[in-house]
Amino acid sequence: MSAPKLSIVFFGTGPVSAATLAGIHNSFHIEAIVTKPRMTAPGGKPLPHPVLDLAEQHGWPTTIVAGKAELAAAVATRPFQSRIGLVVDFGIIIPAPVIDSFPLGILNSHFSLLPLLRGADPISTVIRDGLEQTGVSLMTIVPALDEGPLLWQEHINVPPSLTTPDLTDMLVALSNKIVQEQLPRYYNGSIKPYSQDNTIAPTYTHKLKKSDGIIDWALPAEQIERQIRAFIGWPGSRTVFSDRDVIITKAHLSTEATPGQTAGDFDHTSSGELTVRCGAGALIIDALKPSGKTEMPGKAFLSGLR
Repeated sequence: MSAPKLSIVFFGTGPVSAATLAGIHNSFHIEAIVTKPRMTAPGGKPLPHPVLDLAEQHGWPTTIVAGKAELAAAVATRPFQSRIGLVVDFGIIIPAPVIDSFPLGILNSHFSLLPLLRGADPISTVIRDGLEQTGVSLMTIVPALDEGPLLWQEHINVPPSLTTPDLTDMLVALSNKIVQEQLPRYYNGSIKPYSQDNTIAPTYTHKLKKSDGIIDWALPAEQIERQIRAFIGWPGSRTVFSDRDVIITKAHLSTEATPGQTAGDFDHTSSGELTVRCGAGALIIDALKPSGKTEMPGKAFLSGLR
């Protein structure tokens, strides 16, 4: 007869949380899901909420909270029975009374090599900044942002030309493996928390806003190309060509002479591709999405302008 599965309470809201839950739920008994409310469209139509949809599919009890105060009140009113919680992509900083309500605390799988890239958006930051290595840190949480003691870290190399969705998939797979292997070891005392490396200066990321996607053509072409790969999906890399708002979805460095005299000037290459002058070098725009239209090749967009 197999041993009973470890019981956990899962805290999560976003798409990474849903991918995590889908990957690990067979390894644990899910006592409950704690998540944020389902959003609605302007007309009142409910929007997809992958975590809630999974909970409904599997019949897991859910606790829906909009902020720290609601979370603390819900746990104080109806404490969970599990000795441990797991949080991934939740969107609410969990207050100390909630953490303390679990005898073994709450673990967080954070997608960076802490203390580097604390905060809300470590994955796209890796792509945007051209970092060659990142990883996953499993830690016990404290009320301060991503400062808790570590239980486990593993790194991966970041191949060139990777996009944020590509890296997200890689990190989710690594995180799921770590959680399935190391959470039980922490539960039975085989691994102990240890402090984050205080010889490394912490770095921080922020939650991306729509305005972060506006392209500054005065930057070097290499940096803008990384931004385009980093901001696929959200917030998108936005610019204006001939009074037309577009989101650039794919580009590569040009080997031809740069067009125009000013950063942001665009022209065509000898083969008819759309190319844009940058602060240093130029980019060839492989694909873009004009406002209100579907994605198209940059070459086709340029032909339409003519």
